[in-house]
Amino acid sequence: MLAIVCPGQGAQTPGFLQPWTEVPGVTEHLQHLSQVADTDLVAHGTTSDAETIKDTAVAQPLIVAAGLATLRVVLDGAPIAQSAGVLAGHSVGEITAAAAAGVLSEDDAMAFVTARGRGMAEAAAAKRTGMAAVVGGAEDDVLAILMEHDLVPANRNGAGQIVAAGTLEQLARLQDNPPAKARVIPLQVAGAFHTTHMGNAVNGLRASANQLQPQNPQVTLLSNRDGAAVPEGKEFLDRLVTQVAGPVRWDSAMQTMLDLGVTGLLEVCPAGTLVGLAKRGMRGVAGVALKTPDDLDKARDLIREHA
Repeated sequence: MLAIVCPGQGAQTPGFLQPWTEVPGVTEHLQHLSQVADTDLVAHGTTSDAETIKDTAVAQPLIVAAGLATLRVVLDGAPIAQSAGVLAGHSVGEITAAAAAGVLSEDDAMAFVTARGRGMAEAAAAKRTGMAAVVGGAEDDVLAILMEHDLVPANRNGAGQIVAAGTLEQLARLQDNPPAKARVIPLQVAGAFHTTHMGNAVNGLRASANQLQPQNPQVTLLSNRDGAAVPEGKEFLDRLVTQVAGPVRWDSAMQTMLDLGVTGLLEVCPAGTLVGLAKRGMRGVAGVALKTPDDLDKARDLIREHA
């Protein structure tokens, strides 16, 4: 069984979409999504600098658009259900996955992620907050240290990685006194996502969600809340709203994929992070990171073998 997974914020790098603009139809697709998002995603994916695309209001629609555009290329018009048995996204990547699964149209997904990005950017600007990856160490020890510093385990990514979130002062104290046998790596994000610091963004996003008409997913679609499959589109959309202020349990999503019998994992652009986690958390599962058009042949071979 093949799982298609969609990365979250922080996966973007300057110029990552440049090679894709040489693939017929991709620029036009991105231009359409740019109109919906009211921002130039082609420029942001090709020429904008790192600081520009770090902005939450830019990064989130950019990542979703990149995933949708590259997924269309690799599937080459085939229905999603012919290729994938499972879809999952990490953080904002859940919106990419929801659109791929048919819960939202591409236009609705772009409108929704644009509202999400702006709302979270505003919430992040209200207080100096951030996130840092804690890599290594015993999980219980890491969680205990985070509690001591009043930090939230905002992303539990499995494979020995937990992302802490809180104020910059709290994160600085964590970096000065890391858990035993662990490294603390600051992340290039603008705020403490998936914590109560994002509470104000939830209310605005709920108003945006109320304007949408979600459909039930065409393939098994997993939720960040608990890694569970969600068969009803309305419930999944409700989870997308509340997940802004709730922790991401990617460790649980990986376990669910294993329990379902996933044997191949394809990560859409900007790819690499989730395939990397799967190498440690889903041992034995074949993975392809769709970073550039040079990866298309490998991705299509993976689909043929594991669909």
